[in-house]
Amino acid sequence: MTMDRRLIAALSAPVLALSVSACGINSIPTAEETAKARWADVQVNYQRRADLIPNLVETVKGYAEQERTVLTDVVEARAKATSVQLNADQLSDPQAVQQFQAAQGALSTSLGRLLATVEAYPDLKSNQNFLALQSQLEGTENRIAISLRDYNEAVRDYNTRIRTFPEMIGAKLVHGAKPLTPFEATAPNADRAPTVDFGTKS
Repeated sequence: MTMDRRLIAALSAPVLALSVSACGINSIPTAEETAKARWADVQVNYQRRADLIPNLVETVKGYAEQERTVLTDVVEARAKATSVQLNADQLSDPQAVQQFQAAQGALSTSLGRLLATVEAYPDLKSNQNFLALQSQLEGTENRIAISLRDYNEAVRDYNTRIRTFPEMIGAKLVHGAKPLTPFEATAPNADRAPTVDFGTKS
């Protein structure tokens, strides 16, 4: 009888572990942490863009001082974008995510306007400092696009897990999981990097 109990216990342990795993006890927090890590990547890349902008503005100002309105718009949009913070614990709050998206979208729009004005200044287009900043900005916009894509994929995985059986059991009973908010474009073409290739026209 003792041997039977040991055998039953030995056989039931893997079944219990499998059922716990299937209920999302481990997979839900893992998926949530992955989404939060991807969000941290997004923040790093937005900060990189924000750090490039003052040098870009100063370079353009040196050649196009008269574009003061455009320059001011970029500076103000950058200030607002950097003041609107969104930490990982707020990712389930659609309103907080929307405010962050709107601030970053406004910066993208004003930055696009600034870069468009460069067309009128051939000397600026060929300035080495501007060309270096242009290259860094283009690379950063690409990194932002990739990190947003990765974040949205992690959010999709997490949100799917907490809504589908059997993981939804652990999500509701143990974790009290809430859906995370994906990042969406807030304006037409806001998900595209500004065009910064000004070296091809005369």
